[in-house]
Amino acid sequence: MEVYTVTVATGTSEYSGTNNYIYVTLVGEEGESERTLLDNPGLDFCRGAVDQYKVTTHSHLGSLLLVRLQKQRYWLEDNWFCRYVTVEPPGGDKVLTFPCYRWLIGDVEVEIREGTGRKDSKHSESTPNGQWVTWAPGIPRCIDAKTEADLPQDARFDNEKRSDFEHSLHYASHGVHRKGRDFAFLYTFTHQVYSLTQHVYAFDSEYCMEHWKEDSFFGYQCMNGCNPRMIKRCKKLPDNFPVVADMVQSSMAPRTNLDKELKAGNIYLLDYVLLDGIPTNTIRGKPQYIAAPLCLLYQHPDNGLIPIAIQLEQTPGLDTPIFLPRDPPLAWLLAKMWVRHAEFQVFQLLSHLLRTHLVVEVFCVATLRQLPAVHPIYKLLAPHLRYTLEINCRGRTQLISPNGIFKRVVSTGGDGLLILSQREYKELTYCSLQPTNDFTDRGVSQLKNYFYREHSLMMWEAILSFVSGMVSLFYQSDQDVQEDLELQAWIRDISQEGFTELPNFGLSSTLSTREELSTLLSVSIFTSTAQHAATNNGQFDWCAWVPNTPCTMRHPPPTDKDAVTMEMIMATLPDVSQSCVQMAITWHLGRAQPDAIPLGKYTEEHFTEKRARELIDRFRAELKEIEGHIMSQNEGLELQYLYLLPSRVENSITI
Repeated sequence: MEVYTVTVATGTSEYSGTNNYIYVTLVGEEGESERTLLDNPGLDFCRGAVDQYKVTTHSHLGSLLLVRLQKQRYWLEDNWFCRYVTVEPPGGDKVLTFPCYRWLIGDVEVEIREGTGRKDSKHSESTPNGQWVTWAPGIPRCIDAKTEADLPQDARFDNEKRSDFEHSLHYASHGVHRKGRDFAFLYTFTHQVYSLTQHVYAFDSEYCMEHWKEDSFFGYQCMNGCNPRMIKRCKKLPDNFPVVADMVQSSMAPRTNLDKELKAGNIYLLDYVLLDGIPTNTIRGKPQYIAAPLCLLYQHPDNGLIPIAIQLEQTPGLDTPIFLPRDPPLAWLLAKMWVRHAEFQVFQLLSHLLRTHLVVEVFCVATLRQLPAVHPIYKLLAPHLRYTLEINCRGRTQLISPNGIFKRVVSTGGDGLLILSQREYKELTYCSLQPTNDFTDRGVSQLKNYFYREHSLMMWEAILSFVSGMVSLFYQSDQDVQEDLELQAWIRDISQEGFTELPNFGLSSTLSTREELSTLLSVSIFTSTAQHAATNNGQFDWCAWVPNTPCTMRHPPPTDKDAVTMEMIMATLPDVSQSCVQMAITWHLGRAQPDAIPLGKYTEEHFTEKRARELIDRFRAELKEIEGHIMSQNEGLELQYLYLLPSRVENSITI
């Protein structure tokens, strides 16, 4: 007789435990054990429990291949989350770990492999079901789930996360409206400062409230605000933006002019051409308005990056004046508001939703469909795909649906948001998702105080180094990559099924080298961590002060600089109700998540190999160095940039 010691760990979240029967069968190269009921005196499989059992066999099983778990109803159906199983063979041999980290639903049987990453399909458990669906044409395809309830249980929020999310959303949606009514929600300018009563919200964006009208603050947000990927170097003025040197001479430093600064690489451009002709929303029977601005910026040696000319439409003409800092103050202020309004649309729908949430969902679905949990690439990606499918399902039903929050308060709500996303998707390239290429293509290497660029590159290099080490551990050569059939099925799913209708995307449907694989995995992880943090985490800071980044505009852009009045500005900006919702939803989506797992912390230990664990430890050490550098860099700064602080970057898109 041989006795194996089996340890079973139950999940730590609410309702992870079960009172159902749990059976185990050990499967080895030389046979398998009898099915054994795991039953100790007292309660087994309680939340957070680590229970130990003895499994007796008639003979030695040889090298263990897998553990078969079976759950059977006792009285009522009671789901169970298993974290892992360990097995100590007779004679005190090395303890083997079998990572599970999944829900067992109903009367079910699962087979889990020992934690060493394996690329062969032999004895691999089947991958969870998942099908592609086209939610709307012209955007990345997504998981086939009408609501989050249709998702596999392993892709769902834990109960604590679900409760917090729904409570937060309810508070955001209803609490602010109630307080707004109770405190009369003052909506006035005082000395040209747009002020909201402090009773409504304790603003985290106090700095924004105080400085939002300043040109230098406007320029700072182009680099380090919630949409830091829009700005490009301007080598030649666009033909449809007829700025001449005399117009902007007063904004230049002494002894220089526009032509010199263009050649020196100090002139930059924001071009919102994607917004041109986008259909606008109608809110409570009243039409809303959108502009497609062009904004010229100058890297001033003393004043930093500042706007020097703004045109609010793509077609110049008598009714499309070019606004300048020397214009009447209210006219210049309103022109900047229109640029920031365009920024809200692009940031929320393109930089945030499309280029992080929807891009990463493609990797989520392909991974569920094509990679078994034993595969090393599944093990590597799994922590970075946590909760993304559910938050995206909720986004489609609650935010961008025909009756969602965007339809209620955003100028691109309704048809506009889809058309805008389709335009951006046509232009999306695989290269642009790699920060080194993105910054080079936009020509922004000379921009001073571009903290987003500096911190992004540090994070990218750390992620790429970590991923490359993992890839080299499991793939000894490029040929190993080419011969991994599961991996090749995965990349075909990504390129042919997920990113459809993109002839110029630039991602091959095969993987030929370890470098190609490392880059692709790094894009997925960087996008789901650092890039999402850069566009999501600061949105309350920049958008809660509504005139700084308005969600909608209720009157068309001005055509006469001298006609701009305070009354016109007030009538154009979002009304009280729209402002409340904007403040509430950016707080809800941008707040720190109570169950956040920071980048590099892996609470589910999928890898058991010593070398893999060493690579994880080295990655954490590198992130710690980046943390120290960023904290040191921000010491003494009046306005700190901490969105890419590794400890504040989540491991996955969860909000």
